Order: sequence, then structure tokens, then C-alpha cells
Amino acid sequence: MKTVKTKKAVIFDLDGTLSDSIQSIKYCADRAVEPFGYGPFSVEQYKYFVGDGAANLIKRALAAGGDTELLHFEKAFAIYKEIFRENCMYQVHPYEGICELLEALKERGVRIGVLSNKPHVETVNVVETLFGKGYFDEIQGQTEQVAIKPSPEGAFLLLKRLQVNPEEILYLGDTSTDMKTGKNTGAFTVGALWGFRERKELEEGGADAIISRPMELLAYL
Repeated sequence: MKTVKTKKAVIFDLDGTLSDSIQSIKYCADRAVEPFGYGPFSVEQYKYFVGDGAANLIKRALAAGGDTELLHFEKAFAIYKEIFRENCMYQVHPYEGICELLEALKERGVRIGVLSNKPHVETVNVVETLFGKGYFDEIQGQTEQVAIKPSPEGAFLLLKRLQVNPEEILYLGDTSTDMKTGKNTGAFTVGALWGFRERKELEEGGADAIISRPMELLAYL
């Protein structure tokens, strides 16, 4: 599907799109559920535990371990938040081609923002550690005041700060949650195949386009 080339901004998901962070998530979540006799879980399992916020990550890990009634959720989630604050950068790095894409967007005058279900403080920490303070125009992580994706609340906040309309942005993510977020926002929504999920999920989530490498996004500006 083609899109009119009038895009002024790109909103990026973080985990699985900008940053390969699965080892950090696994490390912290495994340690959080270990005191209750669960885990460790595989990287492939964590690719499906993630995507809908830290609370759902821990709930899914506990359920996979056998705590289907989530009796240990409150304690495990508290442990996770404490561990993650100290280890959110554990083995985290940008995906190949991401830095080149970001530079190309900046050269074209396209504004860039991040929308993540990762807690806001850690979202800012990861983005600024990987790319530098002030590199992205706007960053929005999960807060108590803003509903998590696939709600478009966070995206609309970014649109307001970026001073653009939904039809003027590309939304790039790697899960069905991201695809639904982009569609709920009214954006042209692109699925990233280098992340945590497969093409089928992105298609079923309503992706307008699916790309295999970051630089392919430029074709949709």
C-alpha cells in the first residue's frame, strides 16, 4: 500500500523496534519470579510475555510458571520494579540499521518520538543512554496518568508535543499491540520484522506496511 509522502514525524516503539532489550527484560523478570519457585524462562517465551507493560509481563511469567491465580503478583512486581531500575540497560543495544535510519530522518527534517509501555523513567533512561540526551524530539513511557498501548492516549500526547496531525506521522512497532496503537491513532502503521514477533501477527494487527530492515521505512515518508 502506498501513502502520500507528506510525513512530518515518526513515532517509534522502543523494545523490539529501536532497542534489542530482550536480555534485560529476561534478566530482571527471571530474578523477580525466582523467589516464588518460577523460571527461568526462555528468550522466546519472553518475546511473547512483553509488549503490554511491566505488570502484564510479570503476570504472564507467573502464569507460565503455574501461578495462574497470580497469588504472588504484588510481591513479584515490586521486586521486578526494583531490579529493573538498576538493570534496564543490561545488554541493551540498538538494532542494526536503526542509527542510520534516525540520522536519515533527521537529515530530512522529520521529527522523531518514542512511545513505550516501559515505565517512563526507564524509557527515558534507555533512549538517552543509547542515543544521547535530546536526540529524540519527544519521549513518552508508561505512567499512571496515561493508558498503556494499544490505547492511543500516549500517541496523542506525542502528536500534540510534536505539533503534527495523525495523517502526518508514521508509527513503527513490532507487535500487534503497536499495530493497534498506530491504527487507533489514525497513523500510517508499519510493522518491524526484526523485533519480537512474526509477520502474521503484524498483518493481523492491521499493519499498513511491513519492513525487514530499518532503512526501508524511508520509502513511506
